[in-house]
Amino acid sequence: MGILVNQLAALSLCVLVAGGELPRITHQVKEEGSLSLLVVGDWGRRGLYNQSEVAAQMGRIGEGLGIDFVVSTGDNFYEDGLTSVEDPSFFESFANMYTAPSLQTPWYTVLGNHDYRGDVLAQLDPILRTMDSRWRCKRSFILEAGLVEFFFVDTSPMVMQYWENPEDHKYDWRGVGPRDVYVKNLLENLDMALETSEARWKFVVGHHTIRSVSSHGDTQELVEILLPILERRNVDLYINGHDHCLEHISSRHSELQFLTSGGGSKAWRGLLKPNEDEVTFFYDGQGFMSMQVTLSVVKVIFYDINGRAIYTWEASKDLPLSFGSLDMQSQYN
Repeated sequence: MGILVNQLAALSLCVLVAGGELPRITHQVKEEGSLSLLVVGDWGRRGLYNQSEVAAQMGRIGEGLGIDFVVSTGDNFYEDGLTSVEDPSFFESFANMYTAPSLQTPWYTVLGNHDYRGDVLAQLDPILRTMDSRWRCKRSFILEAGLVEFFFVDTSPMVMQYWENPEDHKYDWRGVGPRDVYVKNLLENLDMALETSEARWKFVVGHHTIRSVSSHGDTQELVEILLPILERRNVDLYINGHDHCLEHISSRHSELQFLTSGGGSKAWRGLLKPNEDEVTFFYDGQGFMSMQVTLSVVKVIFYDINGRAIYTWEASKDLPLSFGSLDMQSQYN
């Protein structure tokens, strides 16, 4: 019976991607329309490699900001994902780890390459939400949150190495293959969703880097097939993990900004690679990121393992004419 359920789940997920529209989730935001959240990636190590310390500081910062939700950029369970829905790692690395009151809010999550090395359907199984109601994990989906739309993208199937040269790893591609069809449909669906989006801010979330100066560096497949879509559709931010660091890189070719938040546990790779875009911040250590979004401003802060703010960046947009009065401007700033 369990095998049949998994097969049906894989089929339904594949149909969703091939059907021309990404699944949508709506998250209610504050009355004034503002939004606060935390972003963390590459975290699931049963508290090791300072995961528990990062989790504690996330709870403290999250309380101060009154966060609406958490975004996870993938590699949620090391080393090889979950073995099943009964894997104790779900509790040891997530449910019993992020226990602060401020973190008892939805966690919107994508899959990383390490997650694909386990039972990938386990992470996607709705039964996990009965174990911890915060868990929201899909391959690709759109999160509608007031003036922001987050486009979560399943980047692991785009990377050819995992298919052609997996080394000693085994990837669970149920619901994904054939690769070319899956990736083509995903990119077309994303492009269409971005083109028709009327959101004030458009953020794309994926596990893999597009631009990075750390150990993994740029992901060439994403540079070739995903980046042109983001630039063409005027995406504001691309948010990722994969490299175990914190970084902000500004494109020299568009307004797109690249934000890496992959410091949820193991870090300190000791590498720095050149990059053709502008590196405005790089921290080779553990930590996480906060985002505060209003109609006119998005504010990003990176925090280290002690919860110390080590980098702050803001972007702004002119208010629409309908919000042009000084009173309305003060409401949204």
